[in-house]
Amino acid sequence: FEELGEVVPDVLLECDNQIELSRGMGSSSASLAAGLFAANEYIGSPLSLNELVQIAAEMEGHPDNVAPALLGGMQIGIYEEGQLITASVPIPDKLSAVLYVPNVPMPTEDARNLLKPLVPRADAVYNIGRVALMVQAMATGGLDNLQYATQDMLHQPDRQGIFPPMKNIIKAAMNSGALGAFLSGSGSSVLAFCVDREYTIGYEMADAGMKSGLDGEIVITRPSDKGTYVVR
Repeated sequence: FEELGEVVPDVLLECDNQIELSRGMGSSSASLAAGLFAANEYIGSPLSLNELVQIAAEMEGHPDNVAPALLGGMQIGIYEEGQLITASVPIPDKLSAVLYVPNVPMPTEDARNLLKPLVPRADAVYNIGRVALMVQAMATGGLDNLQYATQDMLHQPDRQGIFPPMKNIIKAAMNSGALGAFLSGSGSSVLAFCVDREYTIGYEMADAGMKSGLDGEIVITRPSDKGTYVVR
């Protein structure tokens, strides 16, 4: 409303956010995307979806979660002279995601404060190559490369210290047939990509968590290219 110079109306909002908070799954971005989309719809949709993404990214501080929440699918987001540029990456239809969601939260700010302000060049090169490999795997369907594309040297090693079960949960996912597994966002959820054996992978991840003294739930889902929309 402020962006368009509109008066904020008196409305009653009910938010049913089924994404666990502080689990690295973008719950705040999902709520922000829904709120912006609903407000835009309320006043006749004067803003395009790309304009909503720009506003959402400014409010959230980065486009990592709000871009896919609004646009759907896998999104690349960069800034060029203050302007957000996004690009979609196709995701193979056969790909599934198994999430192990611990009952222990990992507040984003706490997890972010663990990260070093400067990183070794070798670690940066390591991750840049794997980002490129991730895009290639998704765009071409060469999913065998996900085992390498999901490896990381920039944030998981630092966060391992406050979330010791992470390494064992990732290992359990890979040993039971996952194509790749990693800490989702800043944690504490762990996500595994697969094309089959979803229940087996989920069971083994939960078992690894339990053996580390951790309770949690398994969520089996699929990536969607459908972003924010109105249910009438």
